[in-house]
Amino acid sequence: MTEQRPEPILSGEGLPPRERAVWNRLATVMDPEIRKPLTELGMITGLRVDEAAVAHLEVKLTIVGCPAARQIERDTRAAAEAAEGIAAVELTVGVMSTAERTAFTERVRAGKPARVNQFGPDSLTRVIAVTSGKGGVGKSSVTAGLAVEFASRGLAVGVIDADVFGFSIPGLLGQSSDGITVQPTRVGDMILPPVAHGVKSISIGMFLGDQDTRNTAVSWRGPMLHRTISQFLTDVWFGDLDVLLLDLPPGTGDIAISLGQLLPNAEVLVVTTPQPAAADVAVRSALVARQSGQRVIGVVENMAGLAQPDGSVLELFGTGGGQEVAERLSDAEHGEVPLLGRIPLSVAFREAGDAGTPAVLATPSDPAARALAAVADRLLERGRGLAGKPLGLSVR
Repeated sequence: MTEQRPEPILSGEGLPPRERAVWNRLATVMDPEIRKPLTELGMITGLRVDEAAVAHLEVKLTIVGCPAARQIERDTRAAAEAAEGIAAVELTVGVMSTAERTAFTERVRAGKPARVNQFGPDSLTRVIAVTSGKGGVGKSSVTAGLAVEFASRGLAVGVIDADVFGFSIPGLLGQSSDGITVQPTRVGDMILPPVAHGVKSISIGMFLGDQDTRNTAVSWRGPMLHRTISQFLTDVWFGDLDVLLLDLPPGTGDIAISLGQLLPNAEVLVVTTPQPAAADVAVRSALVARQSGQRVIGVVENMAGLAQPDGSVLELFGTGGGQEVAERLSDAEHGEVPLLGRIPLSVAFREAGDAGTPAVLATPSDPAARALAAVADRLLERGRGLAGKPLGLSVR
């Protein structure tokens, strides 16, 4: 005999008043990974209030060992207890069957096909690829800081750590401890990116299991690199994002070329240091992006001097590199490429990143954090062109 499983409650319509009061509270409980209400996702499969005003709830998690289980249980219980007229809550937590998970993923995708590039030319998500000519210029710190700054302003933000060999986004967002990196949740054929500081992110470091990533190296050739980035864009479900940031590896190698093919609509932000040698290779990375049709939207100069106690600035890496890159990339064909900001050297900025909470949150008054927030201002002010983008509007 087939086991009868409870159907999810997908609407509060028709519920008795006390159950409806609980339902309205539950509608405020968000799934930490998907960032949608449990009620909308069909995770509530039982709701009854007895004569003693005890609310009996049943919640279904997607998988055994769901990393968000404790938070979901805690938030659900608190929401139900806050409903008017409820004396106590009896909460039962179960796990979805295969069929229930399939229905769940269909609700999450809201009719969008599986395993399709979510950020292609028709997407309204703003895609910004952060690149540099050479390593060690702070490109990943800029990416993580901008992501957290955007999220703090209420934007839906995602980050793809495309630096497969030198992945560092999990550490900068506090998703790695003692070399062990948090792993994404898999629901059927859908991968849900972990969320930190309001930012959804994915990195190859999250797929290394319980290995100590400090002592683990990824050594792949071009085809594997292309496949990995392609899967990040198709199998990882980010949902509706306002901004997607990509932390590219330094230089002009396989991943830069693959992203040009997969995301020709991406904007490119170039990070350099004041040093002339860094400026030269930064220009090359931008030129490769242009060859694939991507638009260079600006330059950020990092490590732009170290403030001294007497008020002077020690220019450890020289001066003018960022402005030089901006000028060399500006021409009649492509227009002006502005220098969006100069981020000074800062011990507090570095310490915040090492601790997993970018300085824009941890020490927002720090000069480097303020400079990065100003870069975010300029990026949002400039916006992006929507020419040729379908906006889903019809004329009647």
